[in-house]
Amino acid sequence: MFTAPRLVAALILAFVGFVASELIKPLAPEGTQFGYFSFVNMALGALVGWFTIGTRVGRGIAAAISYGLTGTVVLIFWGLFVQSVNEMLRLALRRRYQGPFEAIVDMFRLGMEYAVMIATPQVLGTLFLGGVLAAVLAEFSSRHWR
Repeated sequence: MFTAPRLVAALILAFVGFVASELIKPLAPEGTQFGYFSFVNMALGALVGWFTIGTRVGRGIAAAISYGLTGTVVLIFWGLFVQSVNEMLRLALRRRYQGPFEAIVDMFRLGMEYAVMIATPQVLGTLFLGGVLAAVLAEFSSRHWR
């Protein structure tokens, strides 16, 4: 169902996903080719904003802060998962793995490496503040646009 709070949360979290992606790029090893990295994370932000934050509005500001933090954790999880699967598939197409089990294990290793790489105050602060802002503004929009 299309509602204004869902749209607000999706747009703001998409923007937060894009900004966080741009903050992550300098942290990656030199020569890394990112391709659609920022746009994939932006789409993930929009989906998380729509489905995780947008569906929980109408419960007050304290709850909004809580589901803003939850939305951020969900965004980080799916971002790490999608990017590690993407890298694993890229390496699998170059025949780096002996079998599917080795590829799946390496996917988790890649996800952990990415998690350590983004664990900076600048990136995490942007993500968490953006998630809370998205949820609080979605809460305000649920009160004003019915």
